[in-house]
Amino acid sequence: MNPLNSPLEVGVRALVLLAESHPEPLDLGQLVVLDHVLLHSGEFDGPPSLHPGLPARAGELGMKRAVLEQALLVLIRAGLAGVVDRREGLMYAATDQGPVFVDVLEAPYAGFLRERAEWVVHHYFPGVDTRVATRQIVNRATAETGHE
Repeated sequence: MNPLNSPLEVGVRALVLLAESHPEPLDLGQLVVLDHVLLHSGEFDGPPSLHPGLPARAGELGMKRAVLEQALLVLIRAGLAGVVDRREGLMYAATDQGPVFVDVLEAPYAGFLRERAEWVVHHYFPGVDTRVATRQIVNRATAETGHE
């Protein structure tokens, strides 16, 4: 199994985001955008990016969505996240154990994730339309590669 962008890695990032937004739930589209911005925060006037900008980022969001769905199932099975039925549709929220689990992660990378999750949830995300943000991310990546 490749640990990079695996359901396990993406699940840890999703849990960090859900723990930061706890008790407020997030939908799948919001998690996809927030995960992208979490990793590439420097491109969005945030803290330095955790991952380098790659030329093929335009397709990253579609791939991320599929892996994120698998990752959320892992979190749900582990009792760290759950599904919330809202008027807007199905959303995901950390259980009370989710933030506790995130707090015990000691690796430096986990600390970097928590710092960026705090920034993305509380400074970038409020007032952001997920569809508009997705379009902007794809347009930015497409412009950087010169493909339209």
